[in-house]
Amino acid sequence: MRLTRTRVLAVLLVLGFGAIGWIAPASAGTLVSYAASATPGTIVIETGARRLYLILGEGKALRYPVGVGRLGRQWAGRSHIDGRFSLPNWSPPAAIRHDRPELPAVIAGGSPANPLGAAAMTLAGGNYAIHGTNSPASIGGFVSYGCIRMSNEDVLDLMGRVRIGTPVEVLL
Repeated sequence: MRLTRTRVLAVLLVLGFGAIGWIAPASAGTLVSYAASATPGTIVIETGARRLYLILGEGKALRYPVGVGRLGRQWAGRSHIDGRFSLPNWSPPAAIRHDRPELPAVIAGGSPANPLGAAAMTLAGGNYAIHGTNSPASIGGFVSYGCIRMSNEDVLDLMGRVRIGTPVEVLL
């Protein structure tokens, strides 16, 4: 079989290479032992540890490092995923617009200035989301207005593993 440019491109797309480079398969996160009372499929966020866990059951979970709310912006409680968006547009909420009035009303998805990064999963009952970031150095810090910030690779991996309705528990 002769390898033409078209065949090479088709093979690269099947293997996960796209116009934006390597598209990571759903394999991010670290498999860890985790004793949780949460049912399998639940997302548990430990704010103090700056870790997100996807509970797998049988004492196992996938662990991801995250950025969380800064002092005065942290919250705890239960919610669920009510939306899933790839390259979402971002409209700064009122609290952020108050602090940064120079921000535009909307920042287009895919823009390096968009703080949601590659994807976002909105949480019911508020203005919060689990989302990617174009500032990977912020992962592991107390950095947000209450959202849970993940690397773009990790948020894409997590979004591929959960659905609308997935329970989310945020612990301080």
